[in-house]
Amino acid sequence: MTATAISATPDAHSSTMDRARALGRLKFADASFFWMTIGSALIVLILLAGVAVSLFMGAWPAFREFGLGFLVSDAWSPPREKFGAATAIYGTLVTSVIAMLIAVPVGLGVAVFLTELCWIPLRRPIGVAIELLAGIPSIIYGIWGVYYFRPVMQEYIQPFLISTLGNVPLVGFLFQGPPFGYGVLTAGLVLAVMVLPFITAISRDVFDTVPPVLKEAAYGVGCTTFEVVGNVILPYTRVGVIGGVMLALGRALGETMAVTFVIGNATKIQSSILAQGTTISAMIANQFADADPGLFTSSLLALGFILFVLTFLVLAAARWMLARMELKA
Repeated sequence: MTATAISATPDAHSSTMDRARALGRLKFADASFFWMTIGSALIVLILLAGVAVSLFMGAWPAFREFGLGFLVSDAWSPPREKFGAATAIYGTLVTSVIAMLIAVPVGLGVAVFLTELCWIPLRRPIGVAIELLAGIPSIIYGIWGVYYFRPVMQEYIQPFLISTLGNVPLVGFLFQGPPFGYGVLTAGLVLAVMVLPFITAISRDVFDTVPPVLKEAAYGVGCTTFEVVGNVILPYTRVGVIGGVMLALGRALGETMAVTFVIGNATKIQSSILAQGTTISAMIANQFADADPGLFTSSLLALGFILFVLTFLVLAAARWMLARMELKA
């Protein structure tokens, strides 16, 4: 018995040491993973802060020269060194609003069709086709807009809007002017086509997360598809849907090439959405290569900083709203 106990002691001691070494390796791996993730998050924050600081430093001469008037002035004259961001800000906001007013209901409708009404064998092909639209480069949308969509706007859509809505009280001023084809409305419609796949794909994915028992229970008590979507699916997935809409809005705010091709690139604010205009990204893309060092370049960097802040505020507001909704749920 004594010999057996003595011979077993080294094995027990070795097993304890092996376990200790294994636990040590696991702790080291866990600590390494923890600090790697912390480092990755810090890198993102550092890059974000670096972009903001560098833009602000480049924009400071323009802010110092024009003050807050830079945000409300529509002057843009490089020879006289008079610059203002109002036209670009106005164009950015209006085109984005037009795009979202069209893309959100259409995108949600397509997502509902794919998840609730579409014939099952067609759901996958149609869904893949929609996702492929999101991968098309923006310059392709711009070329399509210039050579195919703009002539349609000029010959059919804009004349129709001018003749039917141009004389309507309160809203007629939005649809006045000659039908050039280019304009804020054209840019907004092209943006709507571009952001539509994002809204549709994300909405479809979150609609698929609704437990089937909830929908079956609603159908079982006699609800129509419209009632199931409005009272079950959308309330259950509202956080994901809003997240997808905000992602699409961020894309619309910062889109460059497609908008540059079709908006007309005019530097004066006009009340009609059929008139030509510009956006922050389009103005930077058009003029940065030819900008002289000094106030001109600084003003373009100031536009970039404004777009950065605008996008950040929109996304931050979306995150705050989603957090509030999650707390209430």
